[in-house]
Amino acid sequence: MTVDVFTKKRRSEIMGRITGKDTKPGLTVRCILHALGFQFRLHRTDLPGKPDVVLPKWRTVVCVQGCFWHGHSCRRGSRNRRPKSNTDYWTDPRS
Repeated sequence: MTVDVFTKKRRSEIMGRITGKDTKPGLTVRCILHALGFQFRLHRTDLPGKPDVVLPKWRTVVCVQGCFWHGHSCRRGSRNRRPKSNTDYWTDPRS
């Protein structure tokens, strides 16, 4: 088990600055949808999971998640960049 290099307070400050809105992948998806003529709403808090994009006319939601959350093997994926704290949680029992 690896020990975190930051104090709990400092780690909390760092993690508190991470936002789930207006990320580069999310903006790219929105730009494409807009160019295709779709009308959408953003970050509806009244829906489960607060989806990034809501297409009301089509009763569809889009949640944009990056390589880390999908476990891709690219350089940004979770297989190559696992967090150094709470390693038991982040280790895939299937691997």
